[in-house]
Amino acid sequence: MSHKKKKKKRQGKQATHGSRSGRVTVDASQDQDLGKPPAAAKLRRKDYERELARLQVELVHLQQWVVREGAKVCGVFEGRDGAGKGGVIKRITERVSPRVFRVVALPAPSDREKTQMYIQRYLPHLPAGGEIVIFDRSWYNRAGVERVMGFCTEDEVRRFLALTPFTEQAIVDSGVILLKYWLDVTADEQTRRLESRMDDGRKTWKLSPMDLQSYSRWYDYSRARDDMLAATDTEFAPWFVADSNDKRRARLNIISHLLDQIPYKALPPSKVALPDRQEPADYREPTRARHLVPQRF
Repeated sequence: MSHKKKKKKRQGKQATHGSRSGRVTVDASQDQDLGKPPAAAKLRRKDYERELARLQVELVHLQQWVVREGAKVCGVFEGRDGAGKGGVIKRITERVSPRVFRVVALPAPSDREKTQMYIQRYLPHLPAGGEIVIFDRSWYNRAGVERVMGFCTEDEVRRFLALTPFTEQAIVDSGVILLKYWLDVTADEQTRRLESRMDDGRKTWKLSPMDLQSYSRWYDYSRARDDMLAATDTEFAPWFVADSNDKRRARLNIISHLLDQIPYKALPPSKVALPDRQEPADYREPTRARHLVPQRF
């Protein structure tokens, strides 16, 4: 076999694509769409954790840049129950400062809030300079759960869908980088995830009566989602739809994409050295008995 043929064979076996936040290698012989790894390929935990750690370092770089530049970033995460919103948000925020990255997950509106302009209770939570705010569900409740479960009228929904692009235009015009994500999950995968919560004492709190009622209304939610995306997917505030059937891939894909949307730069690292400790002088450890935590492990 000639050198030229060998080279061609190697090129046909693998193809690589990347972005400013990383590079991903996929087997092009199994799937020609480089944006979508083969459906049967399982991402190994070791590979997932290595890539997640690298992306979390980039999130720290983003944090430092946002603070220095006084930038304002707002992420909106929506999707059906069990789509993986909480898992993505947790991986975004677990290695950064909660004083910079702020998660907003509002409860049901109070009686007073129900009398306000609908968007009013969300506006105070938008980011100021040097902040990144992540909405775990957002004003889009009106287009989703409120509509499907009958908590608002169809007229209110139509008004919301008509006015939201103008509201978001004002948010963007104020200097906020607004990123909206819809996490897409199949009916079978949603069923599997919700059923797993029933048998896991750590997750039973995630199953509310509302979740169970919502589960039975799959196609009502589908119609509501379609209307929402059609009305509010704009050039200045587009919806980014993420396949979240594979949790590990979804987390990496979303974090990588989020980083790509923001023109941050890693700041030069500052040298850090621990100072010398002071001398004890006349300090003595107290002899008074203390209430100690039992060492059971």
